[in-house]
Amino acid sequence: MGIFSRFTDIINSNINNLLDKAEDPAKMVRLIIQEMEDTLVEVRSSSAKTLADKKELARQAIRFEADASQWQEKAELALSKDREDLARAALMEKKKCVERAGALREELSHVDSHIAKLQSEISQLQDKLADAKSRQKAIIMREKTANSRLKVKQNIDSDKVNDALSRFDRYERKIDGIEAQVESYDMGSKSLADEISELASDEKVDDELAQLKAKMKSETKIKSS
Repeated sequence: MGIFSRFTDIINSNINNLLDKAEDPAKMVRLIIQEMEDTLVEVRSSSAKTLADKKELARQAIRFEADASQWQEKAELALSKDREDLARAALMEKKKCVERAGALREELSHVDSHIAKLQSEISQLQDKLADAKSRQKAIIMREKTANSRLKVKQNIDSDKVNDALSRFDRYERKIDGIEAQVESYDMGSKSLADEISELASDEKVDDELAQLKAKMKSETKIKSS
């Protein structure tokens, strides 16, 4: 496939359609970008050569036009000297120069048209290249995010994780049992502070009981007298 044929195919291609058909969109975008970049390099190189050829054609046209002017002057000089034969020959040479200059100018016109179209197509390709690179970044980010989510999902549903959580539950139940045993021992025993606190409480009760007995005894004496 020639450079300009491939270039036109890329310009006319629809990136969205290519991505929809691709089994691996990220790989497809990389290939599209590589193809576009390679084509741009080739086209720019070809454009530089075309511009150089255009300058050479323009120089040749100017030279033939200058030669035509010189032959015109020579024909006029020969005719002024009554050398009609030389004047005719000079005009024939002028005619050749004019025809060559005209052919070169026509070719330059085609070259200018070709360069204008090429510049427009290069601009389109650059826009598509920018679009492809933008899509490449988005696709890569989406792929990384999707892979990360997949790993998380796989870990969440992993038998290893579920088994580890089950072990945690068993360990917690075991610790709960040990703590319950400790509490059961505490329920049947009194600490020194508890016993002293009970003594203080008993002493209060004894004092109140003594006061109550004294009060009742006093009331009994009053009634009997």
